[in-house]
Amino acid sequence: MASTGKVRIGVGGWTFEPWRGVFYPPTLRQKDELGYASRRLTAIEINGAYYSTFKRDTWKKWRDETPDGFVFTVKGSRFTTNRRELATAGESLERYFAQGVAELGERLGPVFWQLPHTKRFDAADLEAFLELLPREVEGVQVRHALEPRHASFCTPAYLALLRKCGIANVYARHAAYPEIADLTTDFVYARLQTGSDEIETAYPPAELDAWADRLKTWAAGGAPPDLPLVDAGHAAPQTPRDVYAFIIHEGKVRAPAGAMALIERVD
Repeated sequence: MASTGKVRIGVGGWTFEPWRGVFYPPTLRQKDELGYASRRLTAIEINGAYYSTFKRDTWKKWRDETPDGFVFTVKGSRFTTNRRELATAGESLERYFAQGVAELGERLGPVFWQLPHTKRFDAADLEAFLELLPREVEGVQVRHALEPRHASFCTPAYLALLRKCGIANVYARHAAYPEIADLTTDFVYARLQTGSDEIETAYPPAELDAWADRLKTWAAGGAPPDLPLVDAGHAAPQTPRDVYAFIIHEGKVRAPAGAMALIERVD
């Protein structure tokens, strides 16, 4: 067994006008942007899937434009998560996965579900939702992560549900939302959302060094000692974990530079 999991690092999306002439060369054609980004980053979040569905051929096209080893993570639909009762999301989930997400094949990383900041923890409703999430779609394994944005999720009961269902909590470093670093399954999903466009690499070098150390600790099976745990009394198994980390801050002009700088440090 490998002594460490794989660390993949990237940004949210790839179609962003302010990146043209900053991250993308001025002469690069827009239709070539995914190919360019996927050869400088090791993962990208498909955030557009939160707002819209795409044609099956589009998912195939994205797969074919990216190199071996590259991974997409996919944001779950707002029509699934922005509802009073998550337990009623079965039909929405079927429609979401029927669009062709599985066409990404080996490029498909975790699907992450971001709850609205007004959604409070309801154990029964959440468990019913987690049990609806498919573990396989069209022969492709699907792993899931959940990003809560209400402080009521800072309870061991929430983490116990994730462990029971094999779902990862999204670790989010954000100015306003809960920061939960507990490990609940065999991979880690991290979203670093406090960078700044005033810094060329989104974060100062010392902070990037610290994040690189944390990502490597997670990959080796450990838990970074300086990140907050809600259920500190529950020790996660010491086992290598794949790590998916994304630099996504307001403005995000410098996010690709930050992600590339982090990739250099982790490699």
